[in-house]
Amino acid sequence: MTERQNTAPVTAVVGLGSIGEALLHLLHGAGHTVVAVDTDLDVLARVAGRLKATTAAAGATRSADDVTFTADHQALAGAGLVVEAVPDDPAVKADVLRAITSVCAPGTPVVTTTAALSVARLAVATGRPADVAGLRLFTPPAPGGPAEPVRTALTSPETAAALDALVTGAGLTPVTVGARPAADATALVLAFLNRAVVLLDEGYATQHAIDTAMRLGCGLPHGPLETLDRMGLDTVHARLTELWRRTGDTAFEPAPLLSRMVATGRLGRKTGDGFHSWDETGALLPGGPAGDRDEPAARPVRRVGVIGSGAMARGIAEVTATAGYPTVLVARSAAKADQALESIAGSLTRGVRRGKVTAQAKAAALDLLTGAQDITAAADCDLVIEAVAEDLDVKRARFAELGEVCAPGTVLATTTSSLSVAACAEASGRPADVVGLHFFNPAPVMRLIELVHTGTVDPGVLATARAFCGTLGKTAVECPDRTGFIVNSLLFPYLGAALALLERHDVDIEETDDAIRHGFGFPMGPFALLDTIGLDVSLAIQQRLYERFGTPEYVPAPALQELVAAGLLGRKNGRGLRTADARR
Repeated sequence: MTERQNTAPVTAVVGLGSIGEALLHLLHGAGHTVVAVDTDLDVLARVAGRLKATTAAAGATRSADDVTFTADHQALAGAGLVVEAVPDDPAVKADVLRAITSVCAPGTPVVTTTAALSVARLAVATGRPADVAGLRLFTPPAPGGPAEPVRTALTSPETAAALDALVTGAGLTPVTVGARPAADATALVLAFLNRAVVLLDEGYATQHAIDTAMRLGCGLPHGPLETLDRMGLDTVHARLTELWRRTGDTAFEPAPLLSRMVATGRLGRKTGDGFHSWDETGALLPGGPAGDRDEPAARPVRRVGVIGSGAMARGIAEVTATAGYPTVLVARSAAKADQALESIAGSLTRGVRRGKVTAQAKAAALDLLTGAQDITAAADCDLVIEAVAEDLDVKRARFAELGEVCAPGTVLATTTSSLSVAACAEASGRPADVVGLHFFNPAPVMRLIELVHTGTVDPGVLATARAFCGTLGKTAVECPDRTGFIVNSLLFPYLGAALALLERHDVDIEETDDAIRHGFGFPMGPFALLDTIGLDVSLAIQQRLYERFGTPEYVPAPALQELVAAGLLGRKNGRGLRTADARR
């Protein structure tokens, strides 16, 4: 620890958990003179060492010696502003805030960081409410990241001005969320993160597969397990426990694996060991599947067939042709095949206008595309992708036909998002040749493919499908055949929980969506996402998940059933949860 004399105004950070350490780095990088206080000497040493390693690695002009690390609250006496960043427990925060105000001179601004607690109550508990304001942070802050300045009715103008200066000086972006939407958003996301731990503990997929699937499939800034590491496993465990105690909702009961990790001191990024590994500067260490798989070589794919003419089939055919594969699109009629090719040409034209595709690439792709109405047109393809309606009977009928007309060894793939790949494989009469290739919509844009394997698939077929995904510029995440795979099995309980909020009279859809976007960096909130997916599609997926698992988190939301029955389908027909947005 270092002690440093400085006549310049001092900013103090009390509590060096995930939030406090991140703020320390931001303030130090912004040129603040910082006093860092924590009662745990091991934490002080760890944070000081990480700051030293980070500044050295970055070649920063300021070193860790510019920060005073101490366990003595008396060091706060000379601070011009104090940020409290201890765990989000009302009793703990109130005690620490009283300790701060007992040391600091009247008029010293004190900022409490909280995701969902009442800043007004905490301020009153200090006996100096004029000096206290809040900074609502959902995850550890990063440069340019969101932060909500919170003033109470009793916050003085001087404290409010100091809070605003702190936010801008730390390089954060001020946002407006609100206490109620913040609490709802936090509960939705924490339950989602908890389910990801359960999925990992079940052994269904690796942590890298889960994180990659949710990051690429839903556009999240980080995967759920990486997010847990960044937030601090102990911090999340405490918040979940409090929500479970208060609501009785088992969605908040901490996953056993999460509890075990906290008990053994594996707390995530701050300790360097969690669901992932982190280096001494706090950077994520590379990991993932080994690159030297002992597997058969991939078979050559010279020609691709796509069965279907809907949006997904058209998108996949555009992707394969753009990647250089001669592609035949097989529709139910010649007219539908022609319409599909026209639609693909229009999509490529829009890509040229936006600068995403060159005119030469568009012309080359269209030259590689042909349409057909007879499934025998796929007979000479090396890989055939079925993309017909999400109806198992329809898919099985198509696979029965493919099993008859395609040459032995042809890779047969289904794009299903929630149906049984094994059932399609069985219908083909050649289950060793069948895999799932779950493309995400829109296929030309989305980088993720869930590569689904059954217990009967030939390893060479799986290797071929894996290599094929790579040639399309996609990331394949592998998982066993199970309803919902990775993305939908985690996404739809989260969406269902959001729909359950509509039972309350005080919920504003747009405020909740904004809280998710601003607070956690999701590209859209749950209600906007439901409108985008389609309420009818969402209901069908929820029903399949519930039929398969029968657990409470998959129960189809009554509100969703009523909306679909009333003809509110979302963006596709301009009537949904966020009707105004859907119309735009």
